Amino acid sequence: MKNRIIEFTIPFALFMVQCINAQEVIQLESITAPEGWQWTRPEEIVDTPDPNNVVVANVSTPSITVYRPSAEKANGTALIIAPGGGFHMLSMTNGGTKVADWCVENGIAAFVLKYRLVPTHGNPQAEFMKKVQEGADKMDQEIKPIIELAKADGFAAITYVRQHAQEFGVKPDQIGIIGFSAGGALSGAAAFKFTNPTNRPDFVANIYPALQVVDTSHMPEQPMPMFIAVTSDDVFGFQTLSTQLYNQWNKAGEPVEMHIYEKGGHGFGMRKQDLPSDKWIDAFGEWLDSHGWITYKS
Repeated sequence: MKNRIIEFTIPFALFMVQCINAQEVIQLESITAPEGWQWTRPEEIVDTPDPNNVVVANVSTPSITVYRPSAEKANGTALIIAPGGGFHMLSMTNGGTKVADWCVENGIAAFVLKYRLVPTHGNPQAEFMKKVQEGADKMDQEIKPIIELAKADGFAAITYVRQHAQEFGVKPDQIGIIGFSAGGALSGAAAFKFTNPTNRPDFVANIYPALQVVDTSHMPEQPMPMFIAVTSDDVFGFQTLSTQLYNQWNKAGEPVEMHIYEKGGHGFGMRKQDLPSDKWIDAFGEWLDSHGWITYKS
């Protein structure tokens, strides 16, 4: 198999140790970065106020980390997981590895995607918030080339998993993608902009997705079932975008389920806040069960 990584930098090796179900990392072949975008710092784990959430920055090479369930639990379903982080960082635990661990427990083969990010210079969270304060629309336009790379990396992940479905023990018609925040732009793009059967997901989950950078003006010719979860107090207003997406899918008569939680804020992911939004993962499991992709017991 091409581009399997068997050597890691020390920070990434430590991160792999924390991921009890992680098995291997595979580099993806994707489109080339445009001129003018260069990463002067290596990929790195950055300090954040939350010690329970590993955050990665300066990703310049896309990859997937593979999590496979035991043969006794495996049900043939695969899920590509795109963490969030405003295209400046990746919330690898909250919107990545914890979701993958849940997948493994429920018989799903999981693939945590590290897609390419905006080059940052030491504090990606501060750099991101400064740009948001200066104007989120302006920021999205300025980093559009990176966003397009990230979307392409999402398609590359779907393609790779489908091409190697037999090796991973998954069914080629049971491959989905879930995206959180900026990662939701990848899952949203996968729903609307797939170009062939190889990179079309069989189902999509958008969790507080950043859909403002996705062209959602036209329904795709072959829509797939969709799951959406968001909160009413999302500070970025993604509840409005999510509602519009639900209405679009529902109006077209396509299978769609949406959960809007009163509280939980943006970026709730797998964090436990003692709020109803903590249960979104159970709702997702039940939705997968309703389509026959897993047998779920909460």
